[in-house]
Amino acid sequence: MFKIRLLVVLANVLILAACSSTAPSGTTSSAQSSRYSISQDRAPSQALDPSLIREVIPEPLTRTTAGNRSPYTVNGRTYRVMASEEGFQQTGLASWYGEKFHGHLTSNGEIFDMYQVSAAHTSLPIPSFARVTNLENQRSIIVRVNDRGPFHNDRVIDLSYAAAWQLGFANQGTALVHIESIVPDQRLLASNDSSSAVNGVMASAGRYLQAGAFADLRAAERLSARLRELTTRPVFIRSVNAGNTRQQMHRVRVGPIADQNEIRRITEMMSAANLGQPFMVDE
Repeated sequence: MFKIRLLVVLANVLILAACSSTAPSGTTSSAQSSRYSISQDRAPSQALDPSLIREVIPEPLTRTTAGNRSPYTVNGRTYRVMASEEGFQQTGLASWYGEKFHGHLTSNGEIFDMYQVSAAHTSLPIPSFARVTNLENQRSIIVRVNDRGPFHNDRVIDLSYAAAWQLGFANQGTALVHIESIVPDQRLLASNDSSSAVNGVMASAGRYLQAGAFADLRAAERLSARLRELTTRPVFIRSVNAGNTRQQMHRVRVGPIADQNEIRRITEMMSAANLGQPFMVDE
């Protein structure tokens, strides 16, 4: 009788142990091992609408300690946040992040939106602004840094999917880029429209398609000439000083355009003509 009771007790102990055990490290479910429901990052499941991408316009900043703790350590490596981004420039590989992180909090507590332009950097203050130029095609955009990363030795900046799409490397994963910080109150913007409109067209306030941005004015003029073959809408070049330097960037724009169907039509024509993917800007 005693042996039978002992066997029953041992059986109950084994059952309880099995119920309370956890999976071995490295084989836990995504809910246990990560706050993300997707294990591998990927492009958006729903198509990106270029007309909904808002242009990042540098503006005076208010910073808090959120996302700016320094130093901080990730994967055994220590990083330090800059006291000021003024004069910062960097060249290296950019990558992008998308659906896995969409809707989650960034390092400063904002909601990451892969359909809008933002960036992650290991040491730039949060938030801050920077111009990122894809050195493989000379496309250039302004991004707002609101997150930390990428924590890979071979990469210098992580861009939202929309930003990578605008720079033309969303399909290839990484690209060689140049980063140049922008301090909003030191931006020297061209304010005379007549000096920046190459073809004499005075652009009125409204929505425009930006087809490209170039350091080389001749490249901007070549793209403008191609665009005029595709559309009867005004095509013009707006030149602005880039960041904290006197180097000019020449933005090729089409518009104003109020009709969403026409925006899509011109976008599709540009893509079919291998002229890149334009995006909407407001003036």
